Amino acid sequence: MSQSQSQNLPEVESLSYLHNGERDEACTAGGELRDHWQYLLSSLRDLGPAGLDERTQKIGRILRDDGASYNVAGGAAEWGLDPVPLLLQAAEWQAVEQGLIERAQLLDLVLKDIYGSQDIIRKGLVPPEVIYSHPGFIRACHHTRLPGQHQLILHAADLVRAADNRWMVLGDRTQAPSGSGYALENRIVMQRVFPMVFRNSRVLRMRQFFNNLRLQMQRLAPPDNMQNGEPPRVVILTPGAYSETFFEHACLANYLGYPLVQGKDLTVRRGYVWMKTLDGLTRVDVIVRRVDDHYCDPVELRGDSQLGVPGLLEVVRAGQVVLANPLGSGILESGALMKYLPAISQYFFGHPLSLPSAPTYWCGDPDDRNYVLQNLERLRIEHTHRQSDSSAVCGVNLSAEQRLQLVQKIQAQPLHYVAQDYVQPSQGPCWRNRALQARPLALRAFTVATEASYLVMPGGLARAAAEAGDLLISNQLGATSKDTWVLSGEAAETEAFSAAAIAEPYARVVDIGLPSRVAENLFWVGRYAKRSDMALRLLRTVFVQLNGAHMLPLEAERQLLFAVTQVTMTYPGFTEAGENLFNNPERELMSVVLDAERAGSITASLNAMLSSAAEVREMLSSDTQRVMNDIQDGVQQLEATLSTGMASAPEEALDPLVTAMFALAGLFQESMFRGVSWHFLQLGRCIEKAYQSATLMRSLLVPVTGEETEAICIESILQTSEALTIFRRRFRADTRLYNALAMLLLDRSNPRALLYQLELMRGYLGNLPGMNTNMPQISREQRAVTEAIASVQLARLDDLVTANTDNPIRGELDQLLVRVQELMNTMAVAISDRFFDHTDGPQQLVDNPWTMD
Repeated sequence: MSQSQSQNLPEVESLSYLHNGERDEACTAGGELRDHWQYLLSSLRDLGPAGLDERTQKIGRILRDDGASYNVAGGAAEWGLDPVPLLLQAAEWQAVEQGLIERAQLLDLVLKDIYGSQDIIRKGLVPPEVIYSHPGFIRACHHTRLPGQHQLILHAADLVRAADNRWMVLGDRTQAPSGSGYALENRIVMQRVFPMVFRNSRVLRMRQFFNNLRLQMQRLAPPDNMQNGEPPRVVILTPGAYSETFFEHACLANYLGYPLVQGKDLTVRRGYVWMKTLDGLTRVDVIVRRVDDHYCDPVELRGDSQLGVPGLLEVVRAGQVVLANPLGSGILESGALMKYLPAISQYFFGHPLSLPSAPTYWCGDPDDRNYVLQNLERLRIEHTHRQSDSSAVCGVNLSAEQRLQLVQKIQAQPLHYVAQDYVQPSQGPCWRNRALQARPLALRAFTVATEASYLVMPGGLARAAAEAGDLLISNQLGATSKDTWVLSGEAAETEAFSAAAIAEPYARVVDIGLPSRVAENLFWVGRYAKRSDMALRLLRTVFVQLNGAHMLPLEAERQLLFAVTQVTMTYPGFTEAGENLFNNPERELMSVVLDAERAGSITASLNAMLSSAAEVREMLSSDTQRVMNDIQDGVQQLEATLSTGMASAPEEALDPLVTAMFALAGLFQESMFRGVSWHFLQLGRCIEKAYQSATLMRSLLVPVTGEETEAICIESILQTSEALTIFRRRFRADTRLYNALAMLLLDRSNPRALLYQLELMRGYLGNLPGMNTNMPQISREQRAVTEAIASVQLARLDDLVTANTDNPIRGELDQLLVRVQELMNTMAVAISDRFFDHTDGPQQLVDNPWTMD
């Protein structure tokens, strides 16, 4: 920082704002602090570096607890939010807002024209190759129209402030514009972390944008579908949990109140799109899609897509379902089209756009191509269509060899490359390395259609480059997001929700049911949670017994090791082990705990639970997400914690995970509404708990062993089942098998008793859809649980503890437990057949060799 700058910025000197003399959002060219930044930076000065560090850590915790992430090729990365927002004055923003509205209106006219009369092609405003060579142009969508005035419903534009202080557009997003959900999350977090600063800054709120988005989705519903006066059924279509912006999809689904669905949740029947719900098929009227054009219909578009709905395009053409944005809108993202927008604007509006695009050169034009090839070092080059395996590059960053390769690619496929003059973005203060440092900034702004025009989100999603010298600002390159505050200068409007805001055209909200996929994932969250819980508890018990002060009898040790393999189902394990493995069990036990590729291991089961939970993130509370994060951390730390093997109390390494599973069970019990989703989750838990309990008893109590081994097995199973303390209080030193079975099988006061779980199960089944109808006979799953309950209740303890004379096992007990296991499997299959599996809709019969090129 220069001496003059230090004198002009006394209020931020303690935070060391390292303004480097470039164009800056917070400072003038002379280094003076702009008026609208005074209050914010003064507040940061009062916090000091330590206080701002603490707020930054709080931001990270909130984002992590909310599950905010941006999935990249290497896996999910936590979403980053800089604690210093980007500030814009309302007067300046008003001009940007008008420019964005004008741009959205122009792109809407272009979209109508491309799939309508195609005047811009016929009149020579755009070369035909720009449109027809772009994969975003879908011929099958010709003359397809949405209800209402607008075809382009959602629009996003990437902006930077150019050298002349004007905002300039680098690109448009029109297929499934991402970022608005992240902007919403950023705003929620900043309001929590800086409540007073936010309130006193009088920031324009975002609620109107999302309320209008909700209203617009209602207006889009096909009129023929609404003849009976019913509210429209709207869903958000996501590629799934592995989509890079899946968090945003879940965030918007929660905020807007729409079901989050995947392609496999929908089917085409009788000319309509239906969602597969637990109650059967429910018609869908509007789909807010987050799946790119090409993947939406494997029948007519990309044949290898697993993300879309077979037959969807035919229903769209028939007007029985509406997609926002419509299929084919990806053509508007073409970089080549940007070159011709000034002429198109002159044609439609009679004047150029007030919010200009960066100067653009399309390599399909010979003159432009020659210019690009001769000036690579001063241009930004990219594909005309976005691809997952390519991104924009700056010629100045390329080596001689890379530049030669790029030239060859452009010459081979000139139609597919576009270049722009590099626009040096303005900079702004960011919190880096305990100092306020200047970083290049870009802003993504969002627009949504209204009945007559467009509405712009106040602010948007700002991004700051990772390093001061970065020429490109991208999440993939380490950019950090920033909240954008448009300062009104007046008291901000209330954020309170107004029912009147969505009273028209439909005042009544419709619940279109729970997608079968969501119910299935919740069911498996419950099953994997109990499977992991039982494995953790058993391994902890075995470690305690093996590392105890007294040497275990060989028979007891082997019995416990057999139980590990049988309960976790990590066969062959100890069931076919030789003497060497029994004498050195550590490696096998560590594998059962740590091997993520081994089905049944603790790590594999916990990962499966986390994966199922990720698929239904929108159904989980923030507290539940926080505990899931703790479990994920615990799994990642297990290997390091157990690096010394069994030499240093390995059971203690499992304690944090056991505690976290306790917390998770408590949240499921205390924080979830008692709806259908909760009953499926609890049903999965009960089925798994009953099955695992039966397996554990078969492993340790069915074999007839010596008296000391039997006592150890009884103690181990009671300890694993959290019943040892109460057992000792009730029966003192009387550890007879009879008493243990009474507590483990029949005691209705013991929540881990088999009968307790079975009766809970019957109650949950009765609350599932269609289970309380007056049918002449009960369902397969009801018969299974009824038989299991009757089998346990009718069993005589005296017979169960009696051993066979010709075989060293307790035959009656073994038969009972085997039957319970079979019935639990029967229940699981029956529930899947009844609620989760639906007959597939249309399927592609002929291979479609569709490619991006």
